[in-house]
Amino acid sequence: MLLVGNGRMITHDNGAPFWQDGCVAVEDGLIVAVGETAALRAAYAGAEFYDARRRLIMPGLINTHTHIYSAFARGMSLPQARPNRNFLDILNNLWWRLDKALNERDIRYSAFSTALESIRCGVTTVFDHHASPNYVSGSLSAIAESLAETGLRATLCYEVSDRDGAAVTEAGINENISFMDHAAQNGGDMLQGMFGLHASFTLSEKTLEKCCIAMDGRPAGFHIHMAEDAADVADSVGKYGLRVAERLYQAGILGQKTLAAHGVHLQEAELDILRKTATMVIHNPESNMGNAVGCAAALTMLQKGILLGLGTDAYTQDMFESLKVANIIHKHQQHDPSVGFNESLNMLFNNNAAICSRFFSKPLGILAAGAAADIIVVDYQPPTPLDQNTLAGHIMFGLSGRAVDSVIINGRFVMKERQIQTVDEAAILAQAREQAADLWRRI
Repeated sequence: MLLVGNGRMITHDNGAPFWQDGCVAVEDGLIVAVGETAALRAAYAGAEFYDARRRLIMPGLINTHTHIYSAFARGMSLPQARPNRNFLDILNNLWWRLDKALNERDIRYSAFSTALESIRCGVTTVFDHHASPNYVSGSLSAIAESLAETGLRATLCYEVSDRDGAAVTEAGINENISFMDHAAQNGGDMLQGMFGLHASFTLSEKTLEKCCIAMDGRPAGFHIHMAEDAADVADSVGKYGLRVAERLYQAGILGQKTLAAHGVHLQEAELDILRKTATMVIHNPESNMGNAVGCAAALTMLQKGILLGLGTDAYTQDMFESLKVANIIHKHQQHDPSVGFNESLNMLFNNNAAICSRFFSKPLGILAAGAAADIIVVDYQPPTPLDQNTLAGHIMFGLSGRAVDSVIINGRFVMKERQIQTVDEAAILAQAREQAADLWRRI
């Protein structure tokens, strides 16, 4: 039994969203009680007590779309014939050169690096989308093993595409299926599998059909980039006479277990398809701005009742940072300072938790009895009154991932007072730097 108390506590539980002196009781990976510190210490007198020292106690954060394989791109400079002028240039000049060079060791240390940074930013669950066309079979297990060592909770998939030839396409299908089956039997509530697809413009009709046949009868869903750039739309309309969501709907890809990342270039009729099929969409505002692909109609999606989550697309692992950008991008796009604030908070704290509920059996993203014990302690001392009525403004404008002091996942400390508890962080990052330098030479 562990008590985490003596802190200002944000629960994201509508019944009791904030406690001035809150405490969480944890046992066997679950939250068993939430309340005032004195009351819980009296009720569980023999429990270990972790003193938050008036810092913030919150649920662990959730990142619903990232790319672990991109970790070693940071600082990398690749020669190219001309500057990147559009999204396809970025794919061809950077990401598709990097993913082809990845080997097993690259993948393992990319996973270590991303997991450690996620934990340091208070992220306790990630939905990853992987690609390594010259090391497909076993790639998801390599990621899973690194994440398990660090203690991070995850959903993984392999990005199927036709861009690297038929043999790689078939290997990607097999990797998704074998890993999903493995995770369903052995992952419990720490690891789940999905079926990864790259994007409509790199997937033929034949491949989409194969993927749907392979998925038949399995409870997992697809994880795909949808209409991230106008080029995806142009390809779909030009080849098939359908817009992207229409094509994926006809192919049988959409549904309540499917994650569609980005959705920047979707028309209203396509949004209606997503709503009708209960397909989830993940907003990635920083990545969309960085790639200059546009701004998704996130406000319209929310108004239509689409389950819209917030991800990073690996642009960062700091969800507080993405929260801030999600707030301001829509103010800027709409020329309206009254929008974006509540919507971005809703995406991160309510919708990401709702998305997790479609994949994990225990509630995530909330401090309440029966929820998974994923808890963070954030070093934040408010300069103005912090209470139930003001907490949203403090979250938006006061918090940062780098202020996270301690992280508990599944009931155990994975970081305590800024010290990683599960692995030798310094040794791993030293190895990661060596591996990244070797990858850069190979590219």
